[in-house]
This record gives sequence, C-alpha cells and structure tokens, in this order.
Amino acid sequence: MEIYMELRKDSKYSLIVPTSMGVRITPINRQPVHTSKLFEMHTTSAETNVLNISASLGLPVKALTAFVKGSPIAEFIKSELRARNIEYEGMEITQDGPWGARHQFNIADSGFGPRGPRVHNDRAGEVGRMLDVSGFDLERIFKEEGSKILHISGLIAALSPETSNFCLELARTAKKYGTRISFDLNYRATFWKGREEELSAAFDEIASVADILIGNEEDYQLALGISGPEAGGESIGENIDGFKTLIENARKSYPNAKVFATTLREVISANRHLWGAILWSGDEWYTVEPREIEVLDRIGGGDGFVGGMLYSILREWAPEKWVKFAWATGALAATVTTDYASPLDESQVWSIYEGNARVVR
Repeated sequence: MEIYMELRKDSKYSLIVPTSMGVRITPINRQPVHTSKLFEMHTTSAETNVLNISASLGLPVKALTAFVKGSPIAEFIKSELRARNIEYEGMEITQDGPWGARHQFNIADSGFGPRGPRVHNDRAGEVGRMLDVSGFDLERIFKEEGSKILHISGLIAALSPETSNFCLELARTAKKYGTRISFDLNYRATFWKGREEELSAAFDEIASVADILIGNEEDYQLALGISGPEAGGESIGENIDGFKTLIENARKSYPNAKVFATTLREVISANRHLWGAILWSGDEWYTVEPREIEVLDRIGGGDGFVGGMLYSILREWAPEKWVKFAWATGALAATVTTDYASPLDESQVWSIYEGNARVVR
C-alpha cells in the first residue's frame, strides 16, 4: 500500500491537542437564548471536537489542558472526556476566589429557518488562558510516549501570550521527535486585537513547521497574510477556483506543508446549507462540490471536517478518501445537538457521503 504521509510508528497516541475546556449550554427545541428557561449542557472545545472523530472510532487520543482545582465544572468536564474516550493531562489551577479562574461558558442557540444562530462566549477568567509549558513534561509526551499527529487550533494559539508560547513549544518539540503537525488557523479578530504583530510571528512559525494547513479565505489572508482573490460569483461553488488560487499562494509561502484543506459553506437557512470541501495533496486537487445538507446545529461542522480528515490520514488512506470522509464527518456534526460528532463506525460516515439515509437493521 502506498503511504501518502509517513507517520511515526512507535507512538502511544494517534493524536494530541492543546486545548482550553469549557461548557456549552444550549436552549432545548432550538429556541433563542433570551427567551429560554431550559438548557442542555455539555463539554466543549474546538480541539476536542476534532479529537472526537478518532476517539469514537477507536484511536488513542489525548488533550493537554488546564482545570480549576476542586471545581464541579472541572469534574463534569473530566467525566465527559472519559465518556468520550479522550485521555487528558491537565494543570490544576487554584480558583483564587469568586473572581478568579474558571472554565469558559459558551452560550448558544441553533437558530431556525430565517433566524440565524447566535453564540455568546463568556470567557472572563478562563483557566485555559493560563496554560504554561512548565506544567507539562514535553520530552515525556513527545519523545517517550509519542504521537503521530499534533493538532493545533488558532483559537488556542491566540488565547493569551501564555498559550501562544505553549503552542510554539509544543510544535517545536513535536517536530524534533518526528510528530506530524496539523494547524487549523481559526482566525478570530477579537483574539488578535492589540496583539497583531506578536500573533503574526507565532502563527508564521507554527505554519512553517506544519505538515497540514487548514483554513478558510479569511484565515489565510488575516492570520498569515496570504493574498488571494476577493470572493465573487453567485454561489460558493462558483468560487472554488478562487480558493484554489489562495491555497496555491499559501503553498509558496509554506512549502513544508504537504496537505492544505478548506471547507466550503453557503447558508440557505439555519436548517439548510450547501456544504463542500477542497483538499490539496501530492500535487493533486480533491474536491467535494457543495451540496445541500440539513442542519440541526451548525456549530462544530468545521471541527468535524478536520477530525475526519486527520482520522483518514491516520488510517493511511489515499487522499481522495480523506476529503470525502472529512466532508461526511463535518456533515454528521451538523445533525446532532452537541458541537462534536461521534460516529458509530466508518460505515455510518460513508453512508452520509453516499447520501444513503435508509434505515439499517
């Protein structure tokens, strides 16, 4: 079998992520936050959303994070991670009174029809902003235990000066010991405000050692300064060549990367989207043309895509399967009330890609 990306064979873990854990509370029955009295709560972070695909399908994964010592929310998060087959290692940080450290709250409704989703992030005092490289034995994690892939999100890389440095040290150590690096740019203007020069340098260094780069048009242009054509045309499908040009420019700036990917989304209503994807690897383009999917909750679809792509790479499939499986795991995430997808098995994912929603008995 041809190997499209050589992975370290003596690794305890398939995938490791740095992350800041929090909880997401969502009104039941797709109601707006401001009129709701009943909410459902689950554990959330973009990076563990990515882990969840591999964890659900049996691969060993690990989250590096921070917890508020003695917090019932921290215990809730740990319990949910264990239930999701996600191993974790975390700094225990003292709350330091009622105005001290805490886990973030993500408060969101899913929208319905013409009413779009609204998400409110309450991140004051977020314990994950205190992640520090001194709290982890990186030599043990990456040399002795080992991981095939380290996945870094721009959300955690930009969260604070401490997390920026943490992600840089993770990338440097992982690279030294033969771990492949995946970087989802995930640009957020509010995270970058006042730190543009510092974060540009950090993102450039991580991207320069990354083997896999993921991002949309805004991510590449604003996080890495990659030039690309303005969006045009009547639909996302008509802009595919523009996205390819953007990735071609990114390839020239970051030649170490062997895989580039982006999702394509056009919103028809809160319940109906056009969903597609583009992936470049080995001088070949692989595309899933945008097609309509039904959406229960759109949050986490991009993470589901990344999780499916990394799982496909870990399984050492051919790139033409990477983009299809990733498209389907992203679409799967849109069908559930959590912001992470938990596929039952690979066949469920392939049925989604094939458009086969018939009952399986």
